[in-house]
Amino acid sequence: MPKASELKRGQVVDIDGKLMMAQSIDVRNPTARGASTLYRVRFSQIPGGGKHEATYVGDDILKEVALERRKASYLYREDDLYYFMDAEDYSQYGINGSVIEDQLPYLIENMEGIMVSLVDGNAIAIQLPPIVVMEIVETVPGMKAASATGRTKAAKFANGLELQVPEYLETGEKVKINTETGKFSSRA
Repeated sequence: MPKASELKRGQVVDIDGKLMMAQSIDVRNPTARGASTLYRVRFSQIPGGGKHEATYVGDDILKEVALERRKASYLYREDDLYYFMDAEDYSQYGINGSVIEDQLPYLIENMEGIMVSLVDGNAIAIQLPPIVVMEIVETVPGMKAASATGRTKAAKFANGLELQVPEYLETGEKVKINTETGKFSSRA
């Protein structure tokens, strides 16, 4: 049973019988003497995606859920279900798209290195690798002398993702994208 002060982003806890994953944790140190540090936590319900916010004092105890993490690869999408295959025993897990909507722009077929979180054998969440490599499928032509400037332009990727990249990049080039910030990282 973790204390509120030990809670980490991505950790799953049981709140009133519902599974909640910590999405963000805001730590506040009040200026009054003797005041306790406050932890404002934004949770998302899994599965389902409902939002919940709560504020805790550092010594508040939360009920942790037995969570199993398995390495997997992304297989395919069928309607609103996304299927992943376990890297060790080749079993498949289906997750509803609404649960992983923040990660969908970075999913590529046959992508490996994904961690699937399981509770009682049911997939409830995924964790993408911190960096993914994607190919630019559409952008305005690159400028040769643009490498010295910090200007950017819009680029489109095969899965529909659009983001800002440096002006010198061209269609067909592969780039690294940070999945946590959603920004261009470097050339691949």
